[in-house]
Amino acid sequence: MDKHYLKILGFHVVIGLMIFMFKILGELYFYSIVSYFFIRIISVKPNLKAFEIVKACAYILGAEVILRMTGSGLFYESSKYLVILFSVIGLFYNGFNKKATIYLLYILLLVPSVYVSLYVLDVSNNIRKAIAFNLSGPVTLGIAALFCYGVTLTKQQLGSVVNHAIFPLVSTLIYIITYNPNVSDVAVGTSSNFIASGGFGPNQVSTVLGLGFFLVTVRFFYFSKIKIVKYLDLFLILLFAFRAIVTFSRGGVFTAIIMIVAFIFIQYNSMDRVNKTRMISSVVVFFVIGAATWIISTIQTNGMIEKRYANQNAVGMEKEDITTGRTDLFVAEFEEFLEHPFVGVGVGRIKDLRFQETGIHAASHNEMSRIIAEHGFLGILAFSILLLVPLFFRLKDRSNVLFFSFYLFWFLTINHSSMRIAAPAFIYALSLIHIKDETPRLHRKQASA
Repeated sequence: MDKHYLKILGFHVVIGLMIFMFKILGELYFYSIVSYFFIRIISVKPNLKAFEIVKACAYILGAEVILRMTGSGLFYESSKYLVILFSVIGLFYNGFNKKATIYLLYILLLVPSVYVSLYVLDVSNNIRKAIAFNLSGPVTLGIAALFCYGVTLTKQQLGSVVNHAIFPLVSTLIYIITYNPNVSDVAVGTSSNFIASGGFGPNQVSTVLGLGFFLVTVRFFYFSKIKIVKYLDLFLILLFAFRAIVTFSRGGVFTAIIMIVAFIFIQYNSMDRVNKTRMISSVVVFFVIGAATWIISTIQTNGMIEKRYANQNAVGMEKEDITTGRTDLFVAEFEEFLEHPFVGVGVGRIKDLRFQETGIHAASHNEMSRIIAEHGFLGILAFSILLLVPLFFRLKDRSNVLFFSFYLFWFLTINHSSMRIAAPAFIYALSLIHIKDETPRLHRKQASA
């Protein structure tokens, strides 16, 4: 198992290097992913199809940013549509849990605002593109949740799902390091750094690198058994955390840290006394690596990263707004909701309205305020479903040790990066899976009369 993991990991290091050197290979990578998982899903035994689909979706969300970086795939949102397609295939083969029907209602609640957009938007706008772009994330979440609700995996299968997300994230990490091997050369301010982010959006890069930071941490504490693999995990933790930090986009880093704290807390409380002692030792090692990562980040950014996290500019002056203007955008979107409380202003229209009023194209990157502004009261109902259903699920099913981490990733990510990538949608869906207890049961021999 571990040898197989190391081989595939090494292969993905090569993929990252090759795609950097020959961008055209990104297209080959994309079509190879699609072909491989389609064949796997179709050919595998019926009882393993759900597992294969979950692995496929996990891999796709891990590969999404490197594909976007290189302009690979059919179109920009290809990854979300692939997650939708694979989830629909899963629904075709497995059906869905009756308790997941609430997610059908969630999707239906998003429909009325589509008609508002079709009626109100200027005919000169690309209506299809505006609606598709703004609904692709929420619809991906709804269909993935419909499929994943109650899907049963073993702990070993969950480990495989985690690995399948890590593999393409390692390729992304290698691509970014190769693109910008020396951070100190480009760390000249405290703004989000595109060059240190591989020449791509720091917000999205920080989000996926933070996710990689978390997933490898889970491997270190929960899945890795061999020492050499645990050492490799620690090295990857350092690399993922370091490159996430030096994007100068804080959202992905804070989200990862909160997820890790939630995971460690849940895992520690579920252990016996002997395993708790071992866990504490691992936590100490982990924090040493964390401290080393921060020191390296400070040195490599010429001290700029400390100013960034202290909410200061390059000369050390404190910035007025720690949210870099997003609070104002949130307030503006809430005001639009107050003016259009029933069905909102229409899908994809909030950004257009802001441009008409201020002449500025700006997005709040906050899915919570956006869904309220664009969908009105129906949006509040839809968001309430997303917020509450997993919590009720958790009351009855406490089998998933990663539940709160997955749930928090979705909630925190949509509040700093909206649903621009597939990750928050499918990670949310993973909070709804059931982990089967593999502990062998003791069968007592019945005493003879």
